[in-house]
Amino acid sequence: QEHLIESGGGLVHPGDSLRISCTSSGPTLSHSNIGWFRQAPGKERDFVAGISHNAAYTHYADSVKGRFTISRDNAKNTVYLQMNSLIPEDTAVYYCRRSTYWGQGTQVTVSS
Repeated sequence: QEHLIESGGGLVHPGDSLRISCTSSGPTLSHSNIGWFRQAPGKERDFVAGISHNAAYTHYADSVKGRFTISRDNAKNTVYLQMNSLIPEDTAVYYCRRSTYWGQGTQVTVSS
Protein backbone atom coordinates (compact mmCIF):
# COMPACT_ATOMS: atom_id res chain seq x y z
CA GLN A 1 0.00 0.00 0.00
CA GLU A 2 1.26 3.41 -0.96
CA HIS A 3 2.28 5.63 1.93
CA LEU A 4 4.41 8.67 1.19
CA ILE A 5 5.82 10.53 4.16
CA GLU A 6 7.13 14.10 4.07
CA SER A 7 9.20 15.53 6.89
CA GLY A 8 11.55 18.38 7.76
CA GLY A 9 9.24 21.35 7.55
CA GLY A 10 9.29 24.16 10.08
CA LEU A 11 9.37 27.86 10.81
CA VAL A 12 12.33 29.77 9.38
CA HIS A 13 13.33 33.37 8.74
CA PRO A 14 13.64 34.95 5.30
CA GLY A 15 16.99 34.07 3.79
CA ASP A 16 17.27 30.82 5.73
CA SER A 17 17.62 27.33 4.30
CA LEU A 18 15.62 24.19 4.95
CA ARG A 19 15.71 20.64 3.61
CA ILE A 20 12.57 18.57 3.45
CA SER A 21 12.39 14.87 2.73
CA CYS A 22 10.01 12.38 1.17
CA THR A 23 10.15 8.67 1.80
CA SER A 24 7.82 5.71 1.47
CA SER A 25 6.76 3.10 3.95
CA GLY A 26 5.32 1.14 1.06
CA PRO A 27 6.90 0.41 -2.32
CA THR A 28 10.40 1.71 -2.87
CA LEU A 29 10.73 5.12 -4.48
CA SER A 30 13.82 4.15 -6.41
CA HIS A 31 12.01 3.19 -9.62
CA SER A 32 9.75 6.23 -9.74
CA ASN A 33 9.81 9.82 -10.89
CA ILE A 34 8.94 12.01 -7.92
CA GLY A 35 7.53 15.51 -7.75
CA TRP A 36 7.36 18.14 -5.05
CA PHE A 37 4.32 20.40 -4.95
CA ARG A 38 3.15 23.10 -2.57
CA GLN A 39 -0.12 24.65 -1.55
CA ALA A 40 -0.45 27.99 0.17
CA PRO A 41 -3.64 28.91 2.06
CA GLY A 42 -6.45 29.74 -0.33
CA LYS A 43 -4.40 28.79 -3.39
CA GLU A 44 -4.14 25.81 -5.69
CA ARG A 45 -1.49 23.14 -5.32
CA ASP A 46 1.41 24.03 -7.61
CA PHE A 47 4.35 22.12 -9.01
CA VAL A 48 7.71 22.97 -7.43
CA ALA A 49 10.27 20.45 -8.66
CA GLY A 50 10.55 16.99 -10.17
CA ILE A 51 13.23 14.36 -10.49
CA SER A 52 13.48 11.25 -12.64
CA HIS A 53 13.93 7.81 -11.09
CA ASN A 54 17.68 7.81 -11.69
CA ALA A 55 18.17 11.54 -11.01
CA ALA A 56 19.27 12.09 -14.59
CA TYR A 57 16.60 14.73 -15.09
CA THR A 58 15.30 17.48 -12.86
CA HIS A 59 12.81 20.24 -13.49
CA TYR A 60 11.85 23.32 -11.50
CA ALA A 61 9.13 25.91 -11.37
CA ASP A 62 10.40 29.32 -12.40
CA SER A 63 9.64 30.69 -8.95
CA VAL A 64 12.21 28.42 -7.29
CA LYS A 65 14.91 28.04 -9.94
CA GLY A 66 18.32 28.84 -8.55
CA ARG A 67 17.09 28.57 -4.95
CA PHE A 68 15.72 25.04 -4.61
CA THR A 69 17.44 21.77 -5.46
CA ILE A 70 15.73 18.40 -5.74
CA SER A 71 17.81 15.28 -5.20
CA ARG A 72 17.42 11.66 -4.22
CA ASP A 73 19.21 8.90 -2.43
CA ASN A 74 17.72 5.67 -3.68
CA ALA A 75 19.73 3.64 -1.19
CA LYS A 76 17.87 5.53 1.55
CA ASN A 77 14.58 5.47 -0.35
CA THR A 78 14.37 9.24 0.04
CA VAL A 79 13.87 12.28 -2.15
CA TYR A 80 14.97 15.67 -0.85
CA LEU A 81 14.13 19.27 -1.55
CA GLN A 82 16.87 21.67 -0.47
CA MET A 83 15.42 25.15 -0.16
CA ASN A 84 17.78 28.12 0.07
CA SER A 85 17.18 31.87 0.23
CA LEU A 86 13.66 31.28 1.46
CA ILE A 87 11.15 34.09 1.14
CA PRO A 88 7.72 34.53 2.74
CA GLU A 89 6.09 33.57 -0.55
CA ASP A 90 7.52 30.07 -0.11
CA THR A 91 5.22 29.52 2.85
CA ALA A 92 3.01 26.53 2.08
CA VAL A 93 2.33 22.91 2.79
CA TYR A 94 4.78 20.90 0.72
CA TYR A 95 3.73 17.56 -0.72
CA CYS A 96 5.57 14.84 -2.58
CA ARG A 97 3.86 12.83 -5.25
CA ARG A 98 4.46 9.54 -7.00
CA SER A 99 2.07 8.83 -9.84
CA THR A 100 -1.37 9.54 -8.37
CA TYR A 101 -0.25 9.15 -4.75
CA TRP A 102 0.36 12.04 -2.37
CA GLY A 103 1.87 12.31 1.07
CA GLN A 104 0.23 14.12 3.95
CA GLY A 105 2.41 17.20 3.52
CA THR A 106 4.85 19.14 5.67
CA GLN A 107 4.35 22.78 6.63
CA VAL A 108 7.02 25.31 5.71
CA THR A 109 6.58 28.79 7.13
CA VAL A 110 8.91 31.65 6.25
CA SER A 111 8.39 34.64 8.49
CA SER A 112 10.38 37.31 10.26
